[in-house]
Amino acid sequence: MKKSDFYFDLPEELIAQTPLQQRDQSRLMLLDKQSGAISHRHFFELPDLLREGDCLIMNDSRVLPARLLGSRLSGGSVELVLLRDLGDGRWECLSRPGRKTKPGTQLQFGDGELKATVEAVAEGGNRIVKFHYDGIFLEVLERLGKMPLPPYIKEELQDAERYQTVYSRELGSAAAPTAGLHFTEELLDKIRARGIRTGFVTLHVGLGTFRPVKEEEIEDHDMHSEFCMIPEETAQLINETKARGGRVIAVGTTSCRTLESFAAEDGSMKASSGWTNIFIYPGYRFKCIDALITNFHLPESTLIMLVSALAGRENVLNAYRTAVAERYRFFSFGDAMLIE
Repeated sequence: MKKSDFYFDLPEELIAQTPLQQRDQSRLMLLDKQSGAISHRHFFELPDLLREGDCLIMNDSRVLPARLLGSRLSGGSVELVLLRDLGDGRWECLSRPGRKTKPGTQLQFGDGELKATVEAVAEGGNRIVKFHYDGIFLEVLERLGKMPLPPYIKEELQDAERYQTVYSRELGSAAAPTAGLHFTEELLDKIRARGIRTGFVTLHVGLGTFRPVKEEEIEDHDMHSEFCMIPEETAQLINETKARGGRVIAVGTTSCRTLESFAAEDGSMKASSGWTNIFIYPGYRFKCIDALITNFHLPESTLIMLVSALAGRENVLNAYRTAVAERYRFFSFGDAMLIE
């Protein structure tokens, strides 16, 4: 299949720049993956749309305040975005300006509270940076770091917690698992009261999630790797749900990719952890998930390819054209879709 098969025209003004005042007030498009039928609801109606015996699987990864603004000791400003913890105070980072952060460059942040040395250039041009600090690194990062918002969001975020899900707890992501941003604690309580169980996986989202597909033949795209975990209680929940005839509903493409990475051919699950670079596009046979809650994604992205694998390319592109016509909000702070 070709990248251009997943193109749709998106007016720039539909890209949501700020979150809604109330998380669950976002719109929710329902898409029937068999017929392609579409209907329009709101996210707070989700408890009425699920069935007793279903389970929701959510990604509990928490976004690191991974954007650091500082200076080079030789003079001039610098920006780092932390991507991957390599251990012993060393991180793989994006750096700007790249030409000014050659190996050996000394950096400082927060009036010297955090210092760093650029050690090497990694594959793809990222930098390997060694940090020097007193105390606990994550506490230093909480004080000095900013949220690494996606490149298509130009507005400053007023409340950093709005780029975290209410159930986030495992620090490690460079971007939010945004399908979960619509949930409130009250909405989750209503869902559980209806006999729908909830479980958690962890996938630490990398900035590779925003990396465009450059190859015209999508099969040639090199998918980025991300670390994920499925705890024993979640594996047991999925197996029990399937045994009782309930549906496994993934909240977000990250939860979907985690489950599909480790599911057995019969859809059963056991506790697992490791790196995944699974690339799901049309022709893929889903083993575990039955339905998906997701936001609206970029044209020609790996994420719109994933949802097209679940619901069919023509159904998805028609749904996206409808979303544009109905003025849905797109991307991280935008509206949601339930594919079932």
